[in-house]
Amino acid sequence: MAFAAFGSSPAKEHKSSTKSSKIVLALLLPGLVYLGLFFFTPLMSLVITSLEVPAASYAPGAYEYGFAWENYVEAFTTYLPQILRSFFYATVATVIALLISYPLAYFIGVKLRPRPMLQRLMLVLVIAPFFISFLLRTIAWKQIFSDGGAIMQTVYSLGLMDRSQHFLGTDAAVIFGLTYNFIPFMTLPLFTTLERFDVRLLEAGSDLYASPARVFRKVTLPLSMPGIISGTLLVFIPIAGDYVNAGQNFLGSSKTTMIGNVVEFTFLQNQNYPLASSLSVMLMAVIVALIGLYVRSSGTEDLL
Repeated sequence: MAFAAFGSSPAKEHKSSTKSSKIVLALLLPGLVYLGLFFFTPLMSLVITSLEVPAASYAPGAYEYGFAWENYVEAFTTYLPQILRSFFYATVATVIALLISYPLAYFIGVKLRPRPMLQRLMLVLVIAPFFISFLLRTIAWKQIFSDGGAIMQTVYSLGLMDRSQHFLGTDAAVIFGLTYNFIPFMTLPLFTTLERFDVRLLEAGSDLYASPARVFRKVTLPLSMPGIISGTLLVFIPIAGDYVNAGQNFLGSSKTTMIGNVVEFTFLQNQNYPLASSLSVMLMAVIVALIGLYVRSSGTEDLL
């Protein structure tokens, strides 16, 4: 009686805990089903396809289940230049996007904080490109940088480039397109972090006679690191698999082919599904490994 008076019995606590666990499981079930159907199932199908072998009929696009690790060897040895080029483009474009987006996000999130209307207007301008198709934006830049466009005509007139030279189809054109299209993905996470930044910390650093550069290095940069990590991941991952900007019909050429272009061509035109799947699995595995190393080296393991 005394035990019942001061608290619930262990049986009641166990029953309540079991009921809570069932409620949590019921709430998680739709999400787990969704992940199983639309993530794990396609992923397993991709891995299985990457190990298939040509069917006995040798008909184009006909394959059967096998265990051909040679598909990965062929994918790596044949398309190593495209793999390296993809990660080179992704790294350079991500760094450039960070250098552009950080001052922009700092200006919007910190400097414009006392002016909320102007801050919202700047955010709208950052998000505005999302309202236009990715393909249309890329095609527009192709027209702008064409040899007959105003920009290239001005460059030719100033003697900065010979008229036999072209900007389209170069590494610079592809990197420019990748950087432009993914800058909003870098700016928004940085703004979210810097918008919550306590400006009194900057004043405290100045009161302690620290230079602006030292305040930035010791205070602003470490506190904004979560936004930097989130932004770089949101930009680097899709750029590494991009196949639009580097395409010959857009800003690239046959010399700027990325791994995404190879997967598209191999899957849709050559119908070599195991090779295309092998390239996709390899790309995904390398990206996951690089992300893990990057996040751990930056000291933000909680983002994993």
